[in-house]
Amino acid sequence: MRRCSRLTRGDNSIYPPSAFRKRTKKLPLLLGLALLAILSLPGIASPRNLDEQFNIHGDNVIPKEAREQADLLLRLGSQQERLRNLDKAIEYWKQALEIYHRIGDTKSEGLTYDFIGIAYAALRRYDLAEDALRRRLAIARDNKDILGEIYGLNNVGTILIQREAFDEARKVFEEAYELARSVNSIEGQGLSLSNLGLVAAAKKDYNQAIKKYEAALTWRRRVEDPIGEANTLNNLGDAYRAVDNYNEAIANYGIALILARKNVDFRNHFRAIDGLVAAHTSVGRYFRAAALLNERLELAQKIKNPRQELISLRSIAQFYKLLEDYPVAEEFYRRAIALARNLRDFKEETRLLDELQIVWRAQKTHR
Repeated sequence: MRRCSRLTRGDNSIYPPSAFRKRTKKLPLLLGLALLAILSLPGIASPRNLDEQFNIHGDNVIPKEAREQADLLLRLGSQQERLRNLDKAIEYWKQALEIYHRIGDTKSEGLTYDFIGIAYAALRRYDLAEDALRRRLAIARDNKDILGEIYGLNNVGTILIQREAFDEARKVFEEAYELARSVNSIEGQGLSLSNLGLVAAAKKDYNQAIKKYEAALTWRRRVEDPIGEANTLNNLGDAYRAVDNYNEAIANYGIALILARKNVDFRNHFRAIDGLVAAHTSVGRYFRAAALLNERLELAQKIKNPRQELISLRSIAQFYKLLEDYPVAEEFYRRAIALARNLRDFKEETRLLDELQIVWRAQKTHR
């Protein structure tokens, strides 16, 4: 196999309702979700600076002390979420939820259900995620919050994809799309069409998926939604790669990468690199793939994301194993194993050790 120069050392979409989107940010993708390709969650959103969220409250009819206690719990949950302690975050948010429910603050109650559902989805507890997000959807309907209902439907549909309830997910996304059309929500139409593309891709109907994604891009570009656009471009790249159209796949991943770099969108940045590495490797462009893997590792280290660093180290090790450069592969496997051990991810450590054994056997054969 052809060798490349060594690399230097150096995280598909759940959205909150539009009323809360300006105070949300993307959760780093967990290990499994990053590798699920078209069956991954299109994107996970989580609380941003919760100091900004208090403008959702109404007048001062709600008891001030109770509201402040609930808001504090919401903040504490957000802090735990940033530390990736999602179980602890959910505990705080559930306590906040009880208070919001007791004082009748339905807007904050709906927001909190969003956070809980999204966190459960990141933990792959899809039954609990669906329950929380359906409760959020019910609140949006009770409040006649049409945009919240559109995003709520898309959230529920995303969970249904993870549960492989594809037909039910398609119906939910179609309902969201028709609702978005009825109120001329450009953003809602783009999101719903992109998610309909996910359903088609999950059912391996890639030609239909490509049509939906391309239609979604038209709407997403109209509202200047670069993160949503990059997400759909990555999905489109996945679909083209699935039908072995590597030129189109590389073109779409490449645009997604440009947008992600420009908008400091780490989730789509990692996704675009993963797609480009797979596509370039498939057509023998190993030097380009190596450069992208180097960028991936450096990015993970720069933003201090050990999970994404682990994915990067493992991907590099697998890449050099493919090229039969076993000494370099062994080095990166050892680094990945050490990091997995530090993260106490024993399942991943065992998997990496098994792959390292294969490298050792191959080295003996090639001596």
